Amino acid sequence: MSTTALSRKPVYLAVYDTLADWETGHATAHLARAGYEIRTVGPSTRPVTSIGGLRIQPDTALADVRPEDGALLILPGADLWDTSDDLAPFARTAGEFLAAGTPVAAICGATAGLARAGLLDDRAHTSAVSFYLAATGYAGGDRYVDTDSVTDGDLITAGPTEPVAFAREILRLLGVYDGEVLDAWYRLFHDSDAEAYAVLDKAGAL
Repeated sequence: MSTTALSRKPVYLAVYDTLADWETGHATAHLARAGYEIRTVGPSTRPVTSIGGLRIQPDTALADVRPEDGALLILPGADLWDTSDDLAPFARTAGEFLAAGTPVAAICGATAGLARAGLLDDRAHTSAVSFYLAATGYAGGDRYVDTDSVTDGDLITAGPTEPVAFAREILRLLGVYDGEVLDAWYRLFHDSDAEAYAVLDKAGAL
């Protein structure tokens, strides 16, 4: 691993019961391949269980995470975002990250959590559908964008059916890929475009 990779701050991946397994795999896999350490963050260090039944032992507890120590906070969707207030502390931490200038990426139900916390009121964003966020009673409906994934400054949002677009925006924001290579990466993993493989192979991005 290069010195540059070793000097990078870790990426924090929030993990909690009922988290949606499929939403962050593209992002974390390719960030790890690019040299980022992925550190899982739970409500505590007790194991959690994903919606797919995967048992995950968090590396650290949310209370011990500081924005200045990380490169990015990723918030996956989970049933708990809509069925309880258990994950509200993760939304509050996202607010602290954004205030400190450390990026946050939220997908699916996590976007609703950010909406309830007021973090989408003044930022362009997306989610599953506009009326899903409208049900939170937030004030940012006029900033909703009906597209696959949105980046507004240090905040990335996406809906549950767009894990590849979500990863694309994360890879772009952290400078892992850009331009033709990023476009080819998206076409390969989203569209199964065989021609994109050659572009990535030539760039050493596989």
